[in-house]
Amino acid sequence: MNKNVAKSGFVFTKHTPKDQSPFDKLFDVFQELITHTSGDFDEAMDWLKQIDEEYNLTTKDYTLDDFVEDLKKKGYLREEIKMDGSSGLSITEKTERAIRKRALEQIFGKLRKSGAGNHRTKQTGRGDEQAGEFRDYRFGGSLEQISMTESFKNAQINHGMGDFTLSENDLVVEETMYKTQMSTVLMIDISHSMILYGEDRITPAKKVAMALSEFITTRYPKDTLDILVFGNDAWSNI
Repeated sequence: MNKNVAKSGFVFTKHTPKDQSPFDKLFDVFQELITHTSGDFDEAMDWLKQIDEEYNLTTKDYTLDDFVEDLKKKGYLREEIKMDGSSGLSITEKTERAIRKRALEQIFGKLRKSGAGNHRTKQTGRGDEQAGEFRDYRFGGSLEQISMTESFKNAQINHGMGDFTLSENDLVVEETMYKTQMSTVLMIDISHSMILYGEDRITPAKKVAMALSEFITTRYPKDTLDILVFGNDAWSNI
């Protein structure tokens, strides 16, 4: 709801959402198609043309040619030289990041990215989550972990309320939850069963891999992710 301030209070009016731009509408479809084609731009555009002919996604004012030009200007496409010597277009790293982020939102929901990137464990150690447990300060420990409230209380108990004195024996450290790195291995089946009876199981598997990759690299950058592909044989897909 939109709200306008009036002298008597707030006046609420019906919220009218802004329409997507022609580029955003096409880009949303394009990301889905480029996922299905495993990054093949030409094949994705062939599908997009067919969809456009059936559902009229473009207009006279904004055509597919305009869309491709916008992809170039925004850094989603680049010119490349193919094996046969001819030139063509291919997606950039920016496009790959966009489809990984989209896959993350589709599979894991709206997640806030965080640079913390560590996982909580049951052991105490250096971290940023307090464990609620206290211990005496030991020489060489981190000063950041010292609980000033508990330490001041000890100083008053041990030395009285007259002249304030704080010694090393009064210092108390609050334990925090130790955080560790993790290694994740994702195995993707690409055998014949994944396309059996005309059902596409490969694309959902690719989306999971991209979503997991985006999730780990953005939220847990200290972790590692390895992908194993298997069918008749198995190999690591870096």
